[in-house]
Amino acid sequence: MTKIAIVYHSGYGHTKVVAECVAAGAKGVAGSEVSIIAVGELPPPDKDRKLGGRWDELAKADAIIFGAPTYMGSLSAEFKKFMESSAGLWFTQAWKDKVAGGFTNSGSMSGDKLNALFQLAIFAGQHSMIWVSTGMVGGQPAGAPDALNRISSQLGVMTQSDQASPEVTPPKGDRATAEAYGKRVAEIASRFVKGS
Repeated sequence: MTKIAIVYHSGYGHTKVVAECVAAGAKGVAGSEVSIIAVGELPPPDKDRKLGGRWDELAKADAIIFGAPTYMGSLSAEFKKFMESSAGLWFTQAWKDKVAGGFTNSGSMSGDKLNALFQLAIFAGQHSMIWVSTGMVGGQPAGAPDALNRISSQLGVMTQSDQASPEVTPPKGDRATAEAYGKRVAEIASRFVKGS
């Protein structure tokens, strides 16, 4: 059994939709057990530096996929709180050699989402995790709503949401990109589990 955890923050519901698509892709890989965890379920350490909530699920995960919206060219503050709350785990290198990946969403096509992905990849690197790229070339035609990887990101998944309900945006191509990425991360994590 390969355990995949998806940790996300979503301000308006769009990033949650992306997290669910990533989870659907990971669940499609035989032998995968997938959990979706909102950062609100991962409270900061208590006065004794103990972690409560669902932190134990991350300890047991073989892969952790991180996702957050890009606000003002950076990850959301709620997601950054989660990152900082993991400092004790960083100190002990508790997540060392776990597989990692990431995704981000914003209202514009760019919105400096690459910076957000850099932040996620560096965060994974701080924890000595093994980062997984998208494994996809850019969408054709570029920017078409139904194109796979329409924003042409290789580091992690970038999606874009219009000023509309999460029921209709991000578009079909972005959702398919997120699903394909979840599958890729789960397949790679499975190889590590089988080889261990």
